[in-house]
Amino acid sequence: MKTPPSLLSLTIDSAVLNLSNISDLSPIPDHILLDLLLRILRAGKLTEKVLKLFIATGKDEVLSVVQALNIQHILTPVLPTRCSEKF
Repeated sequence: MKTPPSLLSLTIDSAVLNLSNISDLSPIPDHILLDLLLRILRAGKLTEKVLKLFIATGKDEVLSVVQALNIQHILTPVLPTRCSEKF
């Protein structure tokens, strides 16, 4: 018989599904934060906004995982809004 998932596992799965409602990850303990990051990567839900949330925590473990996986910010070019010879 298969054992049911833990409450922690269900909570992390719910957080992965509701990423748009999360604005701050800093109060989350390190081991849960790492598990959340790995599940987000597996689900293919890592966006620029989510990456910034994880980096904003400043936690060494998260930063080292991001660096080890060579995850980089996407640099969006700034385009002029007006095409004129006068600046």
